[in-house]
Amino acid sequence: MNKEEKQIANGRRDFMKTLAMGSAAGLFGLSANKLNAAPYEPASYAKGMAPVKIKSVKAIATRPGGSNLIVVKVETTEPGLYGLGCATFTQRAFAVVTAIEKYMNEFAVGRDVDNIEDMWQAFYVSSYWRNGPVLNNALSGLDEALWDIKGKRAGMPVYQLLGGKCRFAVPLYGHAGGRSIEEVVDSVKKFQERGFKYVRIQLGGYGGVGRDAKVPDFKAAGFGGEKDNFMDEYEYLSNVPKMFEAVRKACGEEIELLHDIHERNQPMDVINMCRKLEQYRPFFIEDPLSPENTHWWKQLRESTSVPFAMGELFNNINEFVDPMVNHYFDYIRIHISQIGGITPAMKVARLGEWFNVKTAWHGPGDVAPVGHAANLHIDLAVWNFGIQEGAYSFGEKEQEVFPGCPTYKDGYAYVNEAPGLGVDINEKEAAKYPINNQAPGWTVRKYDGTIIRP
Repeated sequence: MNKEEKQIANGRRDFMKTLAMGSAAGLFGLSANKLNAAPYEPASYAKGMAPVKIKSVKAIATRPGGSNLIVVKVETTEPGLYGLGCATFTQRAFAVVTAIEKYMNEFAVGRDVDNIEDMWQAFYVSSYWRNGPVLNNALSGLDEALWDIKGKRAGMPVYQLLGGKCRFAVPLYGHAGGRSIEEVVDSVKKFQERGFKYVRIQLGGYGGVGRDAKVPDFKAAGFGGEKDNFMDEYEYLSNVPKMFEAVRKACGEEIELLHDIHERNQPMDVINMCRKLEQYRPFFIEDPLSPENTHWWKQLRESTSVPFAMGELFNNINEFVDPMVNHYFDYIRIHISQIGGITPAMKVARLGEWFNVKTAWHGPGDVAPVGHAANLHIDLAVWNFGIQEGAYSFGEKEQEVFPGCPTYKDGYAYVNEAPGLGVDINEKEAAKYPINNQAPGWTVRKYDGTIIRP
């Protein structure tokens, strides 16, 4: 090795020694810093929350607005923390109360309030025989109350837990009606003056029931019940296109018009009527088929371009799968408490996005304000929102019983921005309005007395 090569080799050795010493010093320094450092303290958001258990579940039954309302209250082991959920099945209110008081409380006490999905699945199969409006409404009350609790624990409105807002407020459709076509036109104009862009139009009750005083043959013969309703099927089928024509002519093209058949006509009659309605561009026709006639969907869909909304009588979310996959209807017409609450409703809504099917939750007057709030929180959060039923002004009694009711302005609905669902209950006020067994019946008959499925 010559002199120059030795110098290079020595330089390399010196460099490696220096590097090794520096590394060792660095490691020692790091070790020293680690030994002297304070224990790691995670940020507050990363710590999670202490487990909270269910202490009790009870039903609160009340009717401040004239309809039987059932609300589930879930109390927890955290003092002052509770949740509310709608379990209203107006026509069988006492049966739902029994399911909650006699079965649900024992099932739920001691369970972790955070495990909503697990609790939903467990109660769903706990009786083995599942589905049906009584147990599903009870389950909805529990489910919505747990979402209410989760929102309160997180300090957020429920819609934030579902993904946040997709729109600033929720567009509504109002219910316009009258005993004559002229009265329907006037009713629509009043909604337009209030800022509504969507209006459902009905001539008389569903199927034209109650429009005139004619006495059907079955009543003259003393057949059926005293309060049974009569439907003149062909008068109804003839009048609906006339009603659409008059409203379009008087109210313009900008207003979106909806109509509810309410499953009362035969499928071929529905097809023929909907073909006549196409020229008036309905936003949707609701419930064209009864659940017993769902095998007609393919022919109905292929026979007309009218959009359809369907599903308020469905009990099981699986009933929506095939119609949505096959694009048989365009709007998901779910009564949220009927299928078990927010948890299953979100699943159907998310499925709808894949098939371009939009939401149109059922929102009649016989839903508790907490149930209306549940509708609206989902409406705010899902991209494939279509429209929401409801143009209500909660009365003074209802607002006293349910502080924090949703509010309505210019055709839009707004939730109370408080954590959870935003609706509370005054149990002392609620007790002033006991429920009864006088809910409206749904018995409708033809001229000869044959029952028409509603």
